[in-house]
Amino acid sequence: MLFIIQIKIRYNFKKKDNILKKLVLPFIAGFMITNSFAEDKTTLAGDILQILIPSVAYGTTLYLDDKEGQMEFYKSFATNEAITYGLKYSVNKKRPNGGEHSFPSGHTSASFQGATFIHKRYGLKYAIPAYMAATFVGYSRVDARAHYTIDVAAGALIGSLSSYYFTTKYKGFKIQPVANLSGYGIEVSTKW
Repeated sequence: MLFIIQIKIRYNFKKKDNILKKLVLPFIAGFMITNSFAEDKTTLAGDILQILIPSVAYGTTLYLDDKEGQMEFYKSFATNEAITYGLKYSVNKKRPNGGEHSFPSGHTSASFQGATFIHKRYGLKYAIPAYMAATFVGYSRVDARAHYTIDVAAGALIGSLSSYYFTTKYKGFKIQPVANLSGYGIEVSTKW
């Protein structure tokens, strides 16, 4: 099924708005490519959300001029993609629909990487909609018979852990346990 999509954007890009060019245009291109392959509305929605969630996470770092967050996003995104696609091609599990590379779900890993990044960097209250959308992405992959439930669960775990490992809190207090050869304790820090 082929969809033809026409999108008109009227926005006066100023020099200061380069971040919008960098974010909006690739998202629209991804959206248009995704729409040309979707089989039904649930699959289409899942395809869009798997691009939108990480785009919003990264776009937030651009909007806030959060350079540290950008680097953390790059690390978590690259780690997530490397692990996900490394496993896809080394395991090469058959999909329920007969295709290849079922394990783990790339759509779900990308969605949960973005949602967990938002959670760890900016707080749970901002991440709840992203987690709900990421869960829907996982559902859409099982519903489309593109993945088994274990593939989706593994993708969610890989995506979440990749962001959890690399991402720090944006503002406020950070409390973490510390253990090394000289002793152990709790470290309390803040960003000004």
